[in-house]
Formats: sequence, C-alpha cells, structure tokens
Amino acid sequence: MYIYNVTINVEDEVHDTWFSWMKETHIPDMLSTGKFTGAKMCKVLVEEEMGGLTYSIQYSTPNKETLEVYYKEDAERLRQEANKLFAGKFVAFRTELEIIGEAVLTPTKE
Repeated sequence: MYIYNVTINVEDEVHDTWFSWMKETHIPDMLSTGKFTGAKMCKVLVEEEMGGLTYSIQYSTPNKETLEVYYKEDAERLRQEANKLFAGKFVAFRTELEIIGEAVLTPTKE
C-alpha cells in the first residue's frame, strides 16, 4: 500500500473557498479517477512563517504502478484545475510514502 501525500499551504484570503473546493470537488475528483482507495485531509498544526494554513491530504493507493498511471493519466489535469482557481495563492509539495507496517493498540480491560 502506498500513500500519495500532498502538503499544501494556502493563503488566508482564499482559505474558505479553497477548503470547500477541496472537500466538495477536488478530493472527490481524485477518488473518481479509480486510482485511490481513500483520502484523509489533515490540518498541519504548526504556524508557518509565510502565514496561511497548511494541510496534508493523504490518498491511499494499492501500489506504485497505480500511482504511476495516475501521474500519466490524471495528475496534470487535476493540478491545472487548482492552478486555474487559486493561482499564486498556495504552495504545494508532494511525497510518496510506502506503508511497511501498521499497528493498532487495543485497550485492555482490567
């Protein structure tokens, strides 16, 4: 399992519009490509010197090959939509993460 992580810092002046667009349009569009099995949107809890608010959006995908197909077939189009609506109002960087293990703690009853 892989995670395609997009970290975005968005300026305050467009934050509310951007946030609604992410939840209502962009994340559903990403999932509708069929390349991702789920998405999590997290607020980064650190104040940036540049201002604005920072988020991490984590898209789960089954393997590297599926992610490569996303890059080839969908990434440019979806990135251009964000740039058209919010040009110059956000900074984004992307990372790929490979899940190598997971653990879940279960509380014990005493």
